[in-house]
Amino acid sequence: MPARGDGGRPVDETRRGEDARKGGPHQGEADTRKAQPHPDEGTPATEPDERTARRRYVTVSFLFWLPAGLALAPMVLVLTERGLALAAVAGAFAAHSLTAAALELPTGGLSDVVGRRVVLAWAGVLNACALMLVGLGSAPWVLALGMALMGAGRALSSGPAEAWYVDTVRARSGPDADLRTGLARGSAAASGAIALGTLLGGGLPWLLGLGPDPGGWLRRATSGLVVPLSVPALLGVAVQIVFVLHVLRALTEPRRPTAVTARAIVGTVPGTVAAGLRLGARDALVRRVLMTAGAAGTALAALELLTPGRAAALTGTAESGAVLFAGLAAAGFICSALGSHLASLVARLAGSGERAVLTGLAVSAAGLLTLGVTVSVTGAPATAVAAAGYGLVYLGLGAAGPSENDLLHRRVDDSGRATALSVQSLAQQLVGALAGLAVGLLPAGPLPWLLGAFVLLAGALLWIRRTAAVPVPEMGGAA
Repeated sequence: MPARGDGGRPVDETRRGEDARKGGPHQGEADTRKAQPHPDEGTPATEPDERTARRRYVTVSFLFWLPAGLALAPMVLVLTERGLALAAVAGAFAAHSLTAAALELPTGGLSDVVGRRVVLAWAGVLNACALMLVGLGSAPWVLALGMALMGAGRALSSGPAEAWYVDTVRARSGPDADLRTGLARGSAAASGAIALGTLLGGGLPWLLGLGPDPGGWLRRATSGLVVPLSVPALLGVAVQIVFVLHVLRALTEPRRPTAVTARAIVGTVPGTVAAGLRLGARDALVRRVLMTAGAAGTALAALELLTPGRAAALTGTAESGAVLFAGLAAAGFICSALGSHLASLVARLAGSGERAVLTGLAVSAAGLLTLGVTVSVTGAPATAVAAAGYGLVYLGLGAAGPSENDLLHRRVDDSGRATALSVQSLAQQLVGALAGLAVGLLPAGPLPWLLGAFVLLAGALLWIRRTAAVPVPEMGGAA
């Protein structure tokens, strides 16, 4: 991702005043920390400073998502190259999605119980195994297992790195530390890694296929085990190994006061998950964050389902449409990175984090509306406008995300931070899946695009009214 400015988090003086009078989240959390230190909390001397923590978090975000980008462009093609029918490919993707959804909340609770570093390292190990199976496997069950392991790694990775960064910064600088800048840089790094990986993953097989016998030398050298389309996934394995080593070295955490046993995990994780769900039900701001995540899932589902067909119709063939879609996807992730880069500036200009979320989602909704109204229009100008609308969707979501998560982190304590992020991710996945079904049932034309636009606009309108400050609730397993 591009380098980010260090624009500070805007100060909402009214809310600060309410917090000071009512013992709101900032003051209440500070008092709790003084009276009852978190058992996992180290002394400030043992924690990296904010700049170091931010750099490590950005590096982790980039290294984790680069392999995903590498595998994105050739994934469907490598599965069909191995002999899978389209229905079997859909089943393999379903194995990924169902595994990720089923493990999302338990793995978030696991991170809160056993620590961020160990869970994130296991996410990298599972992803490396998954990419190895996808890159080298030929039997359908091996490829399906690889996709399922990829889903498990995705669930394990949902939250620990961000939770580690927030825990570290708050332990070092207190509850009023600037979180948005680091969250924005991490989000930008993730989006940039996917964009770069998508370009490399689409380009490497093409380069390896040059010559009179495309890919033949590679097949002969490996007895058919490796084909050009599988090289990006195998390169992703190497990156994941670097990721695991970096996590184990850089994401230092205070030593746990007691050994974590399997019995303790089984007894604690369900309570942590239940506490996260209860928080979403009773806290108005957290509820808005979850509903907004669902709205974003709807928008992304519409884009992912409708854009490839539109690209193919524009170019005239499925193959050239796939190339165009890969370029659009990379451009979209670059726009997302740019939006994340601008998140602190948007929050400062808007006056608060809540207004920044409103602004970002409104921009995204405008982009989807643009795509909807241009779907039946042909010609270069309409295509250019539609491409701009596509970029606006990702730009707005990228700008809204860091402010959204900044607000979320100020509503939860350290014991439930990763769980809250997992609940947010699950809301996006489940609503996105349901929205995808609805989009697929609607007739072709502007209506499917407009559905996503209106849902996203409704999510933006949730942030018009300010949320009253409340004390930060405890989210421990006993809650």
